[in-house]
Amino acid sequence: MAVRPFLAFLSGAVLVAGIGYAGSAQYAREFAAKESALAAAAISEAGGTGVEASFVNRMGAVVRHPVLSGGEDLDEGTRAQVAQAVSELPGVGGVFWSDGTAVAQRDAPSFTPMHCQEDVEGLLATRTIRFEEGSTAFTRASRTLLDEVAQALRPCLGSIIAITGHTDESGTETTNLLLSRERAIVVREALVERGIPRTGLRAEGVGSAEPIAGLGPTDPANRRIEFSVIQTEPVTPTPIDTPGAR
Repeated sequence: MAVRPFLAFLSGAVLVAGIGYAGSAQYAREFAAKESALAAAAISEAGGTGVEASFVNRMGAVVRHPVLSGGEDLDEGTRAQVAQAVSELPGVGGVFWSDGTAVAQRDAPSFTPMHCQEDVEGLLATRTIRFEEGSTAFTRASRTLLDEVAQALRPCLGSIIAITGHTDESGTETTNLLLSRERAIVVREALVERGIPRTGLRAEGVGSAEPIAGLGPTDPANRRIEFSVIQTEPVTPTPIDTPGAR
């Protein structure tokens, strides 16, 4: 007789999760549409005939680091102006050309750890760094997300970046602490592979001790990685960090 109440509870949980996902997806679509319109205007004003900015990556996820394509007939100066114009739009964390050879930076970088913190939180607002169940292996989508997180953190090299692993309350606390720390270390090493110096990275795990406010301790959403950027002295990008237009 207890089956029906359980099924009702399960159906309700699925419905709530579906509503939350739909809401985040709608926000992502609205963000992409707004940024695309702003980028199109900026590109036109900069003389970027034939250039388009995409705020959706190859996995179909909305990102804050647009990729520019087209404009192959434009001179290098114009291409640089176009990238610069898009990079200065509110909410944009960095700009790439589709051939991967250019990253737009402001002439006088004024990035702060708070700016990087906001960029990373924006990336993680609708997506999560996920692992295969009970392991430290990333899912395919998470590897792509880590590429974007590393790019968002690059302007704040020289700061201390704390990586904290969390689990839900499933399993023993000893196991959860170990797994959360191992996952944080795996994320640290993934960032090192993507060019973030290990000396500025700190990895720790807190198990299930800090669930997300408003969620039950066994909710799967508590399985997450969080980043905190602590100010020291940001490093000025070198010519290697900011290559030319091609």
